[in-house]
Amino acid sequence: MSITAAEAIDRLSTTPYYRQLFDVLERRIASKDIEAGERLPSENELCTEFGLSRATVRQALKLLESSGLAHRIPGRGVFASEPSTDRGWVIQGQQGFLENAIGHQNRPVTTQVLRSGPVVLPESACRSLELPEGTRGFELVRLRSLDGIPALYSINYSPPTVAAIIAGATEVLAGQASLSGLLASAGYGLGGANRTIRAVNPTPEIANALNVTDSSPLLRIQSTSWTTGGERFDVYETWVRSEIVPIEVNVSSVDLSTGR
Repeated sequence: MSITAAEAIDRLSTTPYYRQLFDVLERRIASKDIEAGERLPSENELCTEFGLSRATVRQALKLLESSGLAHRIPGRGVFASEPSTDRGWVIQGQQGFLENAIGHQNRPVTTQVLRSGPVVLPESACRSLELPEGTRGFELVRLRSLDGIPALYSINYSPPTVAAIIAGATEVLAGQASLSGLLASAGYGLGGANRTIRAVNPTPEIANALNVTDSSPLLRIQSTSWTTGGERFDVYETWVRSEIVPIEVNVSSVDLSTGR
C-alpha cells in the first residue's frame, strides 16, 4: 500500500514517530483499508514504507495491540482486530472525548454548549494554571451526548493567553468542532497532563443536565494540561456517566514516552 501525503511521517513534528505511525495504521483499520482479520504489513515492510527504525515500528504495533485494534499470532504476524463498540474514553491519550468517540467507537456524538465566555477563574483553576488569584480567563461548559443519551458534563477553564483563541472559535462555541483540535492547531499541543478520577455525587445542575439523580455516583475527571515547553493551557473537570462511557486505560510493556 502506498502512503499519501497525509500519512507521511512529519519529521519536524513534536509527536513521536511511533505515535504518528500508530495514527496512520489506526485510520487504515477504521476506514477498513485494512479489514478486520487481515494481516498488517510486517515490521520490515513498515520500516521501508515509512522510513522508520524497527524499534519505532515495533512500538507502534505494540500500541495497536494494547489499544485492542490488533492482535499478534505467533509465527504469523499482527492482524487487525474487529473494532469494539463498547470501548471507552482512553483517558491517558492525547485525544479529547470527541475525537476518541468518533475515531475509536464510530458512535454519534452531539455537543451542547451550555455556557461560554470570559470569567474570573476559580481559585483552584488559578492554582493549577499557576496564575495569580483573580485572573480573568475563559470558561466553556458543555454537555456531550453519545447515541442521544447525555453522557458527559464538562467545564474547561483557559488562561488569558488561550482565551482569545477560544473566544474567536465560532465552531467550537457552537458545539461543532473539537476544543483540543483547535488548541493543537494554535500551537498548544499536549505535552503532558495530570488527571485524577474520583467517584462523586453530582450537583443538582449537573444531575439535571445528565438526566440522573443527585445521589447517582458519577466519575469526575480533573485534568491540567501543559505543552511540551511546560506552559499550562487548560484545566477541565468532567463528570462522566460511566455506564455509557467507560473510562479506558491502556498498559504497554514498552516505554511510550520516547520513540523517535
